[in-house]
Amino acid sequence: MTNYDVAVIGAGPGGYVTAIRCAQLGLKTICIDKWINTQNKASLGGTCLNVGCIPSKALLDSSHLYEACKEEAASHGIGMTPGKLDVPAMLARKNTIISQMSQGISGLFKKNKVDSLLGSATIVDKNTIEVTTDGNKEIVKAEKIVIATGSVPAQIPGATIEKSIVDNEGALDFEAVPGDLGIIGAGVIGLELGSVWRRLGANVTILEMVADFLPAVDREIAKEALKIFKSQGLDIKLGTKVTDIENDDDYVSVTYEDQSGEDELEFEKLIVAVGRKPLTENLGLETVGVELDDRGYIVVNKQCQTSVDNIYAIGDVTRGPMLAHRASKDGIVVAENIAGKNKSIDYQSIPWVIYTWPEIAWAGATEQELKDKSISYKKGKFPFLANGRAHAMNCAKGMIKILSSEDGTVLGVHIIGPNASELISEGVAAISKKLSYTDIIDEIHAHPTLTEAFHEAALDIENRTIHI
Repeated sequence: MTNYDVAVIGAGPGGYVTAIRCAQLGLKTICIDKWINTQNKASLGGTCLNVGCIPSKALLDSSHLYEACKEEAASHGIGMTPGKLDVPAMLARKNTIISQMSQGISGLFKKNKVDSLLGSATIVDKNTIEVTTDGNKEIVKAEKIVIATGSVPAQIPGATIEKSIVDNEGALDFEAVPGDLGIIGAGVIGLELGSVWRRLGANVTILEMVADFLPAVDREIAKEALKIFKSQGLDIKLGTKVTDIENDDDYVSVTYEDQSGEDELEFEKLIVAVGRKPLTENLGLETVGVELDDRGYIVVNKQCQTSVDNIYAIGDVTRGPMLAHRASKDGIVVAENIAGKNKSIDYQSIPWVIYTWPEIAWAGATEQELKDKSISYKKGKFPFLANGRAHAMNCAKGMIKILSSEDGTVLGVHIIGPNASELISEGVAAISKKLSYTDIIDEIHAHPTLTEAFHEAALDIENRTIHI
């Protein structure tokens, strides 16, 4: 048995960041995680690194490059014979990236003197964790405990994950490109995984129960996205209710209802991507009195403190955006509060990203939210069609949209276009620092860059764009 100042349960982007920051602040820290890779070794990084953010982006980049070689090389003056697709090599690259980054976290733990322990953790009292590994049990004592166990895929009745039905984890490891691929759920995961396999040659159909496409996204941006994705070949069926799923050895039959009545589709593979739920089972929360809400999330205050004063919870196990960077920010705040600081979290300026191509990114209020709250606002937007760098990149689709208050304070930024995931940082800075759109106008943006579209969108609020 070892005594610690802080014990962190979970080594995802919330947990490992918490552990490192605690150690940096002089707290004796241990991070407990149960993820084991195919070599039967610990693989730090949680869902995000092992079967989520990082591997999906690796496949998105590989599939984008493959499609670009087929569709765009000639326009660049590059002659190419028909490319040979090697899916196992693509997956091997993805797995190498996972391994390297997991080892990187191990290195960061050593550098910062964070202890790590492989096993399943159960809280047996407010200062004691029992860790089970291969039948053996080890006791960890800690003054503070941080729960960072993340989330798992939500399931739907009749869609047992087996044979040809997979969740996001299985969809990252198809050994060959499916001929016909079905996806239930047109959210972030469904769109990203659908984009991967469509680019590689699959016929992709996405069934979405909600009638509105991407309801959390600004309506103008979502409308543009739907138009682009359909033009790329994604068959997105909105307002569909799946009523039956039959999983045969050779195919999956899906019956659904929409406004036209009942229909049936057959797929070689089916991905269930209907969201995620907090992973709080078997942690012993009931034993120590940690409060959960009606959906199984851990209840916390603005400092991420649970109903048990020395136990904290961060990231996906609590209500709020299920985003890796949100979990990391939670972890930093918790670590600094444990060290005696008084920090809290404001999610109003947190960035959201969908890594399709073009990408979608946003922060702050949408136009419909401002209307619903009867908040007066001003709007400016600029299309990438009028941006030189976007043309040079062969991706002059989409726009940047800026929403401001009547006094000019930036309230929301919404982007669909190339590298939106990087561009949104300027919007986050403006919102979090309560800058005016005139501050963006006053900045000098390098030429030629995509960020010039930001400048022009701000200019458009005053109806004085230069390039349209």
